[in-house]
Amino acid sequence: MKRLVGFWGVLMVAVCIWTAVAQAEQGFILMASTIGPIDAGIVTALEEGFEKETGIRVRHVGAGTGEALKIAEKGSIDLVMVHARSLEERFVAAGFGTERIPFMYNDFVIVGPAADPAGVRGMKSATAALRRIAETAVPFVSRGDKSGTHVAEAELWGTAGLKPSGPWYKIYEKGSEGNVPTLRFTDNTGAYTLIDRATYLSIRKEVKLEILVAGDELLLNRISLIPVNRNKFPGVNHEDVRAFVRWLTAPEKGQKFVSEFGTARFGAPLFFPDSREWHRQHKP
Repeated sequence: MKRLVGFWGVLMVAVCIWTAVAQAEQGFILMASTIGPIDAGIVTALEEGFEKETGIRVRHVGAGTGEALKIAEKGSIDLVMVHARSLEERFVAAGFGTERIPFMYNDFVIVGPAADPAGVRGMKSATAALRRIAETAVPFVSRGDKSGTHVAEAELWGTAGLKPSGPWYKIYEKGSEGNVPTLRFTDNTGAYTLIDRATYLSIRKEVKLEILVAGDELLLNRISLIPVNRNKFPGVNHEDVRAFVRWLTAPEKGQKFVSEFGTARFGAPLFFPDSREWHRQHKP
């Protein structure tokens, strides 16, 4: 618990520093982003691409979706990039955000040791795989921090009709630090976990874990943009955020960037375009 409080304190200090910078400087956007896209490198790359083209600086703080939205509820952020629909809808309904804007997606996968003691390799149903893991009581690691990854995991357990508990279900005490530390802990524990594919690919040469379950529609991981509501927080940099969102969702700008990111390194993109404009342009 002390570690979590310490992490939250450091994060809030960082937010306060960036907020002071933003208030003192025009052409500056502060965004709270879920950690997975940061770890994959796409957030920094998008910020640099936008700044190079427009001169508007964007900087981010990283936190799980739940914590990112809490930061935004204090009015310290101009924009959030998150991936937990139920939390996002609650945030917008409460008036903190203006709207959920589809941006990009990838997918979650269930990873585990190559020996696969639960015998889930190749299963087409993520919920059936979770039931098998629970039945065999092999170790499963949860971030347990109300991040988008944790919310997705909890929803999958719910869909499977289970409430996991017991010594085999391990809540990682440093889960709030992100998916990479969680994946490393899972690897060291010889356990299973749910993780986004981009995070796994970014460090797959450093871990022994393998992707065992993938491709279920329930595993899609949709990432949204939500501008913070200037009617609630007049200090929000609304105009620059609008320009950034337009750039991110434009088929020939941010969406093209998303469609190509990771291809050179991994042979396939890590994320896929999901904006309304992209789908209108590419509808069959």
